[in-house]
Amino acid sequence: MHGPPLVGWLLVVLCAGAGAYCLLRARGAPAARRWETRGEGLMALGMAAMALPASVVAPPAWTSWLFTAGFGAAGLWSLVHRHLHHAVGALAMVYMALAMVLPGDAMSHAGHSGAVDAMARPGAVASLAHSAPGGVPLLTGLLLAYYTVYVLAAGVRLVPASGAVVEGTVPGAAVSAAGAGPAVVLRACRVAMGIGMLAMLLTL
Repeated sequence: MHGPPLVGWLLVVLCAGAGAYCLLRARGAPAARRWETRGEGLMALGMAAMALPASVVAPPAWTSWLFTAGFGAAGLWSLVHRHLHHAVGALAMVYMALAMVLPGDAMSHAGHSGAVDAMARPGAVASLAHSAPGGVPLLTGLLLAYYTVYVLAAGVRLVPASGAVVEGTVPGAAVSAAGAGPAVVLRACRVAMGIGMLAMLLTL
């Protein structure tokens, strides 16, 4: 991932922690939710791998294609099983993996003539390589809007309402933050993954 190395390492820690927790909780999850939880955990670990700072850890040239194939298969599986949010996440990862290896003008022909004119000027090739954003701006903007709404909506649901009863507790019993239950922590992990996705999209 491009961008400041500190941001990359923070994303690695965030996504790796969320992925590890999801995989651990998948063992005790109901059968209907087990595969979904495992899929979230594997996606979070994939996000952690993609978030490694490129300036510190230079990945092999074939890494982006491996991410494309893996997340593409995950996206198709999610579509078949009608897990639309997971499908959006997997396809967003495919998009970012392709943006890592394809220049911006190869994914979008908008502004192509301007890029050619800039390359024709002496000394402009290096500046174009550093200034041209990766990916398609419209698609990046749509994904940013989707994950912004998702993070805000999911984050609001994490805040317990006054007098609300947390699942698995006795009504009227005091509920501490530590005892909120694994379901709440899993939802918090999903919010963390959404924040990580926002940060990765912003570095394109």
